[in-house]
Amino acid sequence: MPASADEKTEPATPRRRQEARKKGQVARSQDLPAAVLLMSGFLALWLLGPRIWMALLAITAAALTIEGPVRGESILPFASAAVTESLKQLLPFLVILTSAMLLALIAQVGWLLTFDPLIPRIEKLSPIAGFKRLFSVRSLMMAVTNVGKLAVVGTVAYFSLMGAAAAIIYAFSLDHADLFRLGSSLMFQLGVRMAAALLILALLDVAWQRHRHSRDLRMTKEEVKDEFRSMEGDPLVKRRRREVQFQVAMQRIRRDVPKADVVVTNPTHVAVAISYDADTMAAPKVVAKGADYVALRIRQIAAEFSIPIVQRPPLARTLFETVDVGQFIPERLYQAIAEILAYVYELTGRPPAGVRAAASTGGT
Repeated sequence: MPASADEKTEPATPRRRQEARKKGQVARSQDLPAAVLLMSGFLALWLLGPRIWMALLAITAAALTIEGPVRGESILPFASAAVTESLKQLLPFLVILTSAMLLALIAQVGWLLTFDPLIPRIEKLSPIAGFKRLFSVRSLMMAVTNVGKLAVVGTVAYFSLMGAAAAIIYAFSLDHADLFRLGSSLMFQLGVRMAAALLILALLDVAWQRHRHSRDLRMTKEEVKDEFRSMEGDPLVKRRRREVQFQVAMQRIRRDVPKADVVVTNPTHVAVAISYDADTMAAPKVVAKGADYVALRIRQIAAEFSIPIVQRPPLARTLFETVDVGQFIPERLYQAIAEILAYVYELTGRPPAGVRAAASTGGT
């Protein structure tokens, strides 16, 4: 059975969000690009309007002052030049509008190109599903929101016009040039205020869309566990794998520690077993190492086989961190290891491990 909304209490995982993004399911407000487009249009008119206006007036004046009969062969060059000049003047305005709309889209969802929403699906063609979407709670909320936006914009327009009522009444005494300037100024102010109101509403809608998107992507605890298993593997399998790896490591330690001449410790957290055979080895070699419980097992095996244990905390830590099992001791540690081996051989009166092994073979 599908999980209810009440059961989806966990935030969406990064993988869930990435899959939704690939399908085009992102938090996006349709109002923000329109509001930004409207506001940038008024700002572009404020910056470029006078120049565009003067250019269009010049083109119109040139058209009205054409002398002689108007024929096709004479009007085509003028029309071509007029269109070219108009486009040249309008191009910066169009570039500003296009750039503003693209920035508004990218600011919301980043760079995203997907054709998944365009793929036809059977459920989208179902009349029953269409009626459910039409009369759903979400559709009702959208309708209420749109009415609220219309009320806000209407209120802004009302107070803007009421504030300019005196200027509008005075306009009846103006000539056509001053009337045009007054009307343009009032329309510009009204447009900027309405665009600002729409922009504020759009930013609020962006926050709401992101909240709703996060809520829609919520997952149940079981879905989170299933996704974790699919990405990281079953925890039971991983634990079993670690147990097997640990057993193999313990068997290797059990096999290699008896070959050591000395175990250097830190004194309880780290243990490094070192072996040296002057006849077959160019330098002492680390045959086993470990920390915590593994270090304890190395010391136990060393005690079982009467292998000397020497406490040298700085040296043990350096060996544990810089030398891997099976590697020779670096030259900079030769002196310290040589002193330990000499001390061990003098203390025990035993020859190195290589000599002991040869003697044991000869005795057999």
